[in-house]
Formats: sequence, C-alpha cells, structure tokens
Amino acid sequence: MSGGAWTVAAVASVTAAYALGSRRLASTPVSSAIVFTGFGILIGPAVLDLVSLAPDAEPIMVLLEAALTLVLFTDAMTVRRRDLTTGGFLPRRLLGIGLLLSIAVGWLLAWPLLPGLTMWELALLGVILAPTDAALGKSAMSDPRVPGLVRQGLNVESGLNDGMVLPFFVVFLAAIPGTSYAAEGVAGTFWRALVLSTVLGLLVGGVGGRLLAAARTRGWVTREWGQVYVLAAAVASYELAVVVDGSGFIAAWVAGFAFGHALRHFGTGPEEKREGRDDTPEFAENLGGLLASISLMLFGAVLLGPTLQHLTWQIVVYALLSLTVVRMVPVALSLLGSGLRAPTVAYIGWFGPRGLASVVLGLLMVEEHVPGTALMGRVVAFTVALSVLLHGVSAPALAGRYGRWYRRASEATPDGLRESAAVPEGTGRHRLGRLDKPVE
Repeated sequence: MSGGAWTVAAVASVTAAYALGSRRLASTPVSSAIVFTGFGILIGPAVLDLVSLAPDAEPIMVLLEAALTLVLFTDAMTVRRRDLTTGGFLPRRLLGIGLLLSIAVGWLLAWPLLPGLTMWELALLGVILAPTDAALGKSAMSDPRVPGLVRQGLNVESGLNDGMVLPFFVVFLAAIPGTSYAAEGVAGTFWRALVLSTVLGLLVGGVGGRLLAAARTRGWVTREWGQVYVLAAAVASYELAVVVDGSGFIAAWVAGFAFGHALRHFGTGPEEKREGRDDTPEFAENLGGLLASISLMLFGAVLLGPTLQHLTWQIVVYALLSLTVVRMVPVALSLLGSGLRAPTVAYIGWFGPRGLASVVLGLLMVEEHVPGTALMGRVVAFTVALSVLLHGVSAPALAGRYGRWYRRASEATPDGLRESAAVPEGTGRHRLGRLDKPVE
C-alpha cells in the first residue's frame, strides 16, 4: 500500500472510531480536538510515520484551506446585525478592543523571548495566534448554565475574529522581504488582497444569495440542493479571489456576510416558512467541521510531532503567555466599565482557544518562506497543541463551576446582573456547528 493510501486509511479509521463514540465522549473532558490531534501525533513521523509534510504538502494544504474557507463563510453567513446590537456590547468590545490589544501584546512579549526574529516576523506571530476557535472549548460556550450573553459573546467573537485578522496577516507579510506579498509591496497587497478580494466577495455572496432566495421563494430548489449551493458559493468566492492573486479567505469571509444577508432579506422558501427555521448552511457547516477535525489530525502529524522533538523553554513560556497574558489582559482591559463581574471576565479571558485559523495561517507562513519560519512554526504548533489540551480538558468543569456561581450571584442580586441581559433568540451558533452540537 502506498504512503498516500496509508494516510487516507489512517484518517478514515480515526474519523470512524470517533464517530462511533462521539455521543459518549461529548459529555467528558476528552474533546474531539484532543482525540484527532493525539491520533495525528501517532500517525505522524514521530511515531508510525504514515504521513509527513514533504510528499503530501499540496493535498494537506488544500484540505486545510478548504476547511478554513468553509468555516469563514458559514461563520459570517450566520452572523446577524442583532448579534452586535442587542446584548452585543460584549463581542463589540472583544473584537474592537481586545483583538487589537491581543495582537499588540503577543507582538511585544515575543520580542524578548524569541530573539532572531525581525519586528515584522514578531508582529506576524502575534496575528497568527490572535484568533480564537469556539469548537475547541465547545462545552464552555454551549453549556446552558452559562448565561446567554456570555455564550453569545464568545461565539460571535470566535466567528468573526479569524476573518478580522486576515488584513493584518497579509499586510505584515507584505512588510517581510522575500514573500510573494512583498514583491507587490504594501500598496499592491492592499489593492489585491483587501480591496479587490472584498469586492469579489460582496459580488459573489450578494448575487449568489439573491439567486438562491429567488429560487426558494418560487419553490424551485430542494432543501438538499440549497445546502449544496452554499458550498458552491463559498468555493467560488475563494477561487475567484485566487485567480486575481487576491486573498481567497478574505473573499470567502466577506461573501458569507453578503450571502447570509441576501437570504434573510430577499426571500424564504415554503419549507423554511413552514418549519420556522432555515438550515441552509447545515451541510457546509457539517463539512467544515469534519474537515477542521481532520485538519487537526494532520496538524498533529506533520507539525506537532516534529515540534515536540525540538522544544525549548522559550517556546514553552511564550505558549503559556499566549494562552494567559496575551489573551486575558486584553480581555480584562476591553471589558473595563462593562459592569461584568470578575468571574465572568476571567471566564471569558480564559476561553480563547487557538485552533484551525492559527494552524492554516501558520502553514501559509511556511509556504511564503518567511525567514523565521522554523522557530515561528514551532511556536504556533506548540501553542495550538497546548490550547487543545488545556481548553478541552478544562471546559466542562469550569463551565459547571461558573454556571453555579452565576446562579448563586443572580439569586443574591435582586436588581439583576449585567450578565443576565437578554440576547436575541437563536444566536450563538458560530463555530460550534452541527457536528459539535452538545448532547442534551
């Protein structure tokens, strides 16, 4: 059997095994991310050597990019304006203040710990490790004992911050000599990766969403093919941007916003009216969740396994700081004056897990041949791995503990807590997806 066939067989076997025990594991600290990453190390060159980056680089990158494209598109598609208005002060503060501060703090703390990297390489590292991934701490973000304001805020933040860091990522790449973006300069990068990609995303998403809305209103499209159509729109937005040397990820993210807005405002099909819900993104969400899980397995194989063999104390210290100081201090500063209690601020600050977006951006950095790639790649790999472990294991216990505190504090506060503010019904689906739906 060829190496590629062994890889496919190993991935399929692990996926099937987890599927068979998924309901049983859903209520335990053993998250899907821990399982897939752990098996990734097992099948990688560090142990069984069934998969490695060198011969399989292109298909691995295709899978990772496909996973992030679907996640970006469906996250943006399900965001509604009311998510940022009614009870939306939390995601607005986390995204408008906390995200920028996290990039800056990550940049500054890397300076003394990772000597040899240039100023722009340090900044790029701060950007790569800034976005959060709700799927890695799903118990913390879906437990019904946690107030809806907090669950919604964390999910909306996670659904948007991976797209918001993309402009910083491409601009910092343009400032590093030797990358493809540097060849065009900051001005050329701004035009192609930001402006042109955004325009293409708006066109594909807006037109595509209106066409589907019109077809649904007339009863021309079945539910199943409507779900497949979402997948086609996401892929089209990404590939069109790539054709013009823009950013496919930015285009997919913007297209998701435009597509979702068009569906909600230009027509509802008879099935959606009858059932009172719209499951159009379900197929793309499920596929994106599956590809994200497989991506974590390949991450464990091709990046994490070799990284564990070359750890230094500086990498370990920076990873710990990235998950604590780099995340929690900016969150605390962004929530000053919000009226939220200290346990809530600490809970929100801790649950900022790093996941798929950091992995993909890290591999794109490798593809760009950034001079400090070896060290930066190890830092990203170990930070994501530490996050998968710590956030996955701590989520169920801390969600329960915080939920009990919230219940007691609510009962002891007649005027009500700020955490008890009402949020719109039906929000908070971002990044959790159907595959990661908690067991009732």
